[in-house]
Amino acid sequence: MAKTATEKNTKANAATNLLESQYQDLRGQYDNFKDHVELTCVESFVKAGLVWGQVEGNDTPAVMLVVLETGHWEYAQQTEKFDLLAYELLDSFDGQWPVFAHVVDDKNSRLLSLFGSDGSDGTHGVDDIPTLEELRNFDRLERDPTFRWSMRVYTRLMQRFDAFHENVYRVTKDKVNDKNDIIEEVAKLLFLESFRAHHSADLTFKDRDGNTQNFREVFDYRYVQQHGDKAVDLIKDAFEAFKSHQDYVVVSDDGTRNAIFPPESHLRLSVAKNYIDLLEAMQNLGPVTSNDGRKVKEQGNLGDVSGDLLGRVFDVFLRANFESKGGLGVYLTPNPVKQAMLEMAVHDISDDDALMARLTSGDFRFCDPTCGSFGFGSVALSQIDGLIDTQLGGMDENQKTKLKNTLRETSFTGADAAPRMVMLARVNMALQNAPKAQIFYTDNSLTTQALKPNSFDLICTNPPFGTPNFGKDKKGQESKKNYEANMEQVLGGFRPAEKVKESYNAYYDHTKMRWEDTGELELDENGEPKWPGYRTDLRRVGGTDKKPIHHLYPSTSGLALGSKPDKKGNWKQVGATIDPAVLFIDRCLQLLKPGGRLLIVLPDGILCNSGDRYVREYIMGKKDEQSGEFVGGKAIVKAVISLPSDCFKLSGTGAKTSILYLQKRAANPSQLEQFLPEPQKEVFMAVAETLGYMVKNNIEDYNAGVPNDLDKIVSAYKRGE
Repeated sequence: MAKTATEKNTKANAATNLLESQYQDLRGQYDNFKDHVELTCVESFVKAGLVWGQVEGNDTPAVMLVVLETGHWEYAQQTEKFDLLAYELLDSFDGQWPVFAHVVDDKNSRLLSLFGSDGSDGTHGVDDIPTLEELRNFDRLERDPTFRWSMRVYTRLMQRFDAFHENVYRVTKDKVNDKNDIIEEVAKLLFLESFRAHHSADLTFKDRDGNTQNFREVFDYRYVQQHGDKAVDLIKDAFEAFKSHQDYVVVSDDGTRNAIFPPESHLRLSVAKNYIDLLEAMQNLGPVTSNDGRKVKEQGNLGDVSGDLLGRVFDVFLRANFESKGGLGVYLTPNPVKQAMLEMAVHDISDDDALMARLTSGDFRFCDPTCGSFGFGSVALSQIDGLIDTQLGGMDENQKTKLKNTLRETSFTGADAAPRMVMLARVNMALQNAPKAQIFYTDNSLTTQALKPNSFDLICTNPPFGTPNFGKDKKGQESKKNYEANMEQVLGGFRPAEKVKESYNAYYDHTKMRWEDTGELELDENGEPKWPGYRTDLRRVGGTDKKPIHHLYPSTSGLALGSKPDKKGNWKQVGATIDPAVLFIDRCLQLLKPGGRLLIVLPDGILCNSGDRYVREYIMGKKDEQSGEFVGGKAIVKAVISLPSDCFKLSGTGAKTSILYLQKRAANPSQLEQFLPEPQKEVFMAVAETLGYMVKNNIEDYNAGVPNDLDKIVSAYKRGE
């Protein structure tokens, strides 16, 4: 007997309701994947959708959820058929395609890796769906066979380090004065742990009584559990023996040797329980397992953890606990900002054939002249590693490893005026197997001879900006006087700190082929200025000795922003109240090789105030009204990205800032000090409203549910939008 239309509709509705119920059950298994969109399909036997989540405000790749009606399980078993079904489901979807799928019917369940997105030949079955954190880094799962283990260690280290910091700060105190002292002590013990990870098991040292001790035996939480205060004393002796170890002494470009710790640095922690807690957190990592769960090493150490994750542990621990108010916050650039800046730069580097050829031969240099804990350098190291893994297909794994080691030895430079931050930076890179990173202390990165012009391919930095506020009292006014005297010395070159002349005019006379100057400029043994100041790109073109006329003649290794033009175009000396960020723009462009790239965080005023127009014209030149081209500038402006006003709230400032991305113009091959004219193309511009976190209780809360706008902005930049 034929079924009526009503009966057919009733059965169809029942099947639809069953699919819907099964789909909601499947969706419930992914309730931490907060974002969801349903997919439409002409086939009635399918109910499907996509789910994804966020990690630190960044969207993860999506997972496809598929429910099949009974009798259609072959779509899950035959990957060719599933691919066709998936293509149909995704046909009208305008977004990133999923990388995994979970398929069910009323009796079966199967997990799939889709379209060869994990580096395989195509869609295939897998044992599980990665966590949200793993999905955010899913491309690493195949490249790094122990990445999941590293992720688990990363989470554990973060929890243990924070608990240790809180316990020492709130409970035991243990001969430290503040939060930053505790961070410094953790860094010292991490430094010693790097010896366990990267040095021979036979490594020895002399204790205070002259006895030879085996380092690995002594520097072990179980040894401290057994020997207590005696073990603490031996660990302190080990620190004294190794703090100037030659493997951790770096030579800067001016030949200066820099140890990781100064001679007066000592281990201060003295409570055995604190050593037990911290060493156990670092050392008791359990067996190393592969991504599919196989044991590959009986007991892991920090040397087995993915290097960039160690850097991230260090960075997050530092940012969460460092007392930065009072002027030190410039060192603590939020991680989403660092990641975005380096991702844009490395994307462009990968498209630069000449630079990629140099990088492949080991000839590549990165610098942060105001490096703080070298957060930019740590991210750069990770990004360059990824570039080597994904872009250099002509190299085998041994060649890639050798290149990475070469770059770790020669390619990363940082400088800072805070000795504690330099130490933290050195430890940060040592943890990532880069103890020879050329990070050093300097009184002033604006003037140090250890940073040479035309030396670097990439600079990423967040320099100090804004002039300090000084109190009206005697102490405040004395500080103001000292600050202005030092700025006069920076602006005018190495001279007496007290200004003895109204105008210093250091410049190189290209006609007479010699330096011209007024005042007591210090010269080296060759008669060259040790630091000629911020006017080396100015030439005297007329006027009198009392009222000289100087014009700007840009050169690849010169400086000029210690002066500014008047209405007639005559460049005159600026005062000590100039924003140091202006000087850092000039200095960074000087340090870059022609064609090199600069990404710098700046206060918005420099980018938009009318009084700073000369700075913008100095960078990109003046617009020729007839040709429409910008003439006379030192750089091409590639991008400007506005950052939220609370970006540096943890640092105690609400200053509005932006990322400025510049590329230094190419040099004339026949006259290397002169720039080639290059067209200024359209500038990529974007506004980030949120960075994936909210500041709560002096902590960046990445679980607040706000998006990281930089994630989408960087994607748009890469697409050329």
